Amino acid sequence: MFELVFLGTSASAPSIQRGLSAQVVIYKQYRFLVDAGEGTQRQILKSGIGFRRLDKILLTHGHLDHILGLGGLISTLARWEAMDAIEIWGGRSTLNRVHDLIFGVVLRGARAPVDIDLYEVKPGTLMEDDDLRVSAFPVEHRGADNYGYTFEEKPRRPFLNDRAEALGVPRGPERRQLVEGKPVTLPDGRVVRPDDVLGPPMPGDKLCITGDVGDAKKLAPYIANATALVTEATYMHHEVELARHYGHITAREAAELAAENGVQHLFLTHISRRYRERDILEEARAVFPNTTVVRDLDHFLIRSGQPVEKLEG
Repeated sequence: MFELVFLGTSASAPSIQRGLSAQVVIYKQYRFLVDAGEGTQRQILKSGIGFRRLDKILLTHGHLDHILGLGGLISTLARWEAMDAIEIWGGRSTLNRVHDLIFGVVLRGARAPVDIDLYEVKPGTLMEDDDLRVSAFPVEHRGADNYGYTFEEKPRRPFLNDRAEALGVPRGPERRQLVEGKPVTLPDGRVVRPDDVLGPPMPGDKLCITGDVGDAKKLAPYIANATALVTEATYMHHEVELARHYGHITAREAAELAAENGVQHLFLTHISRRYRERDILEEARAVFPNTTVVRDLDHFLIRSGQPVEKLEG
């Protein structure tokens, strides 16, 4: 189960209703900020999620509408928040620009109050624990080193309460041991093994965020069977040639990508001021009905096999 908070949803430049690209992924104790367009720290405050534990920043690419908010945000995090370190992940060219922004403009040679660690992204796994894997995949857009990110729960075996009751496994630490894959010995000497009370492995939730995209079809291997896909809809399809010229895709193409690859729900962001929201939604839903055109501060709960739930406040 993931929470997804959209902080900025506009394309290229802010509008009255929409800020620049940024979203937060929340999973258990983790919080990941994906992109940080201008005004991101103010949007974090307005969203109500606050800055706590927001120490991992993943950048899709180095265009200013996706990174310019890092300056103020890093300044705030480094001075006000109790963090040991801030991690910033991105492609090499993206990190070069980020380095100039933070160390050349914000800090100007001064030592940061906390460690600011820059990690170069390559395709593949970036970080993982027992429950979660975060990986990067290449995305075609203008320039080099563009990446999307996948947040994926590892497969898990459900605990079968009926079997546990039938075997006389008491509630408490014994059941926890079985979930952890360890056998337990009951008071009467019987040994209960994990296979006795655990069902077959079930895939976890999968959330994919692409950033800006120049060719949707190349993303198919990476976003297949995603519980939710977040991608751009900068153009409508009657201007597909213009979209190609600027390295973007259309709402219809985003919907086709979702429809052809087993995606459960599609979130469209990076919305241009040149279109009405309802027209973008109509174009996409004609191909893929489970589509939402997101707005700033929208907050969703994402669970496999269940309708996306919009959270209030």
